[in-house]
Amino acid sequence: MRVVEVFADVRCPFAHVGLRRLVERARSEVVLRVRAWPLELVNDAPLDGALIAEEVDELRAQVAPELFAGFDTEHFPASSLPALGLAAAAYGTGDLRLGERVSLALRDALFEHGRDIAQPDELRQIAEREGVPWPVDAGRAVLDDWEEGRRRAVIGSPHFFVDGRGFFCPALDIRRRDGHLVISATHAGLEEMLGV
Repeated sequence: MRVVEVFADVRCPFAHVGLRRLVERARSEVVLRVRAWPLELVNDAPLDGALIAEEVDELRAQVAPELFAGFDTEHFPASSLPALGLAAAAYGTGDLRLGERVSLALRDALFEHGRDIAQPDELRQIAEREGVPWPVDAGRAVLDDWEEGRRRAVIGSPHFFVDGRGFFCPALDIRRRDGHLVISATHAGLEEMLGV
């Protein structure tokens, strides 16, 4: 089984689409190792829920009408660190599939069900459902991932690594034209990444 490493923020809608597309395309070929890339630390500022809502609207309209069904800015988490900690704890068990399931479940809770995944009760429910020992203390693991991403020149969320090569957001082509976000799906990016 091939391991695809992904540095991503759990609150990044582009990562949600990219991870979903990769799983749809290569479920039997790969296992995901989703590492923390907390944008609030990268940018030294909190993520703006209104900006994320605009990105969600554009993604839904332009490339992913089947996603983001329950996204709710009222429940947009103030921080990604608690959720990234839960994912890190799941990977810390040594079971890559468990880590992958938790990483995807967190994004589904936020983007498909409108849940505030910074809240301990929400995280506990996911942990218990997936079989991750609760409570978790994975803050150091999150910071270690962030430092590793910086060392490896991660440029944004999501940034994939396969066999030592990096690919920024290979499932989507994202541009700004005349002040508007223009997004298109690209199968070529995923195929190039998987062909490495």
